[in-house]
Amino acid sequence: MAGSLPVGAARALPATPVHDATAEAPWVRRTLIAVAALFLTLFLFVPLAAVFYEALRQGLNAYWSALVEPDALSAIRLTLTVAAIAVPLNLVFGVAAAWAIAKFEFPGKSLLTTLIDLPFSVSPVISGLIYVLLFGAQGWFGPWLAEHDIRILFAVPGIVLATVFVTFPFVARELIPLMQAQGTEEEEAAIVLGASGWQTFWRVTLPNIRWGLLYGVILCNARAMGEFGAVSVVSGHIRGLTNTMPLHVEILYNEYNFVAAFAVASLLTLLALLTLAIKTLVEFRTRRELGEANEEGMPVAPAMLPAASALAVPAQAAAFANESVCAAQPAKVRRPAAGADPQDSLGWTS
Repeated sequence: MAGSLPVGAARALPATPVHDATAEAPWVRRTLIAVAALFLTLFLFVPLAAVFYEALRQGLNAYWSALVEPDALSAIRLTLTVAAIAVPLNLVFGVAAAWAIAKFEFPGKSLLTTLIDLPFSVSPVISGLIYVLLFGAQGWFGPWLAEHDIRILFAVPGIVLATVFVTFPFVARELIPLMQAQGTEEEEAAIVLGASGWQTFWRVTLPNIRWGLLYGVILCNARAMGEFGAVSVVSGHIRGLTNTMPLHVEILYNEYNFVAAFAVASLLTLLALLTLAIKTLVEFRTRRELGEANEEGMPVAPAMLPAASALAVPAQAAAFANESVCAAQPAKVRRPAAGADPQDSLGWTS
C-alpha cells in the first residue's frame, strides 16, 4: 500500500517542547520576592530605622552627649574588652577542637562534637545560672573564692566566662566540616617532606582554613558584643563597672531616658553592621578566589581555597616518593639472550 511503513519500522513521533521542571511561573517568583521583601521591611529595616530616628530625634548634640556620658563610655570599653578576651580564647579552642575532631579518632569524639553544640540549645540565662551555681556565695567554689578574695561573679571575670560559654561553638562549627572535607592528604604529604608539626600547621593547615577561621571569628565577635542574657545574670548590673552596652541600654530604657538608650543602641547597631560588612567582604573574597582557581583548573577545597603552597605539596611529595622508590631499587644489568648477537640490542634481556 502506498504510504505505508515497512514492517518493523518505527513511526516518528511529533516533537514536543521540553520545559524546565524546576522553572517557576513568573507570578510565583514575584510573590516569593514580595513576601521576602515585606518580611525584611517589617522586621528588619523599619526597626533599624526607628532606632536611628529615636537616637537623633533631639539632635546631634543630645546624641553625642549620650555617647560620651561616663557610664556609657564605661559600657563601651567593657563590651570591647570582653570581646577582645573572649574571641581569642574561642579561637584557640575552636582550632584545637576542630583539628582533633577532623583529623583523629579517639574515645568520646561523638560526645565532644555534641557538647560543642550545647550553647546553641541552652538558654543564655541558664548558662549564667550555671556560673552562679559554681562561683556564687553559696556555690560550690564560693567559700574558697571568698577565702582567697577572688571575685568571679559581679565582676569582669564572670562576664568573660559567660561570654565565652555562649560563643565558643562559632569558630569550631565553622572549621569542623571544612577540615573534614579537606582530609589529611596535604598534612601527610608535608610530613613526608620533612615538615614539623608547627610547620605543617602554619604552612599547610592554616592557609587552607584561613577564610573559614576568619568567618567564625567574625560571628563570634558579633555574638560576644551583643550578648545579653548570660551577662545579665552574672554582672550584677553595676553602672560604670559591670554593665556592657546591651545592659546599659536596658537600664536607660527602664529609666525612660529614651534618647540615651537609643543612642547607645544605635552605636551597637553600627558595630553589628560593620561586622556584617566585614563578613560580606570575606564571603566575596572567598568566592572570587574560588572562581579564579576554577578558571585556572586548580584543585580547590570543597568550601575554601587552599593556598598555592599547600596545593604544591602533594605534587612535591609524589616526586619525592618516586625518587625514593627509584633509589631503593637495584640497578638492572642487561645481558644478551642465549644465541643472540651481542651487537644486537634487541636480543638483550634484563
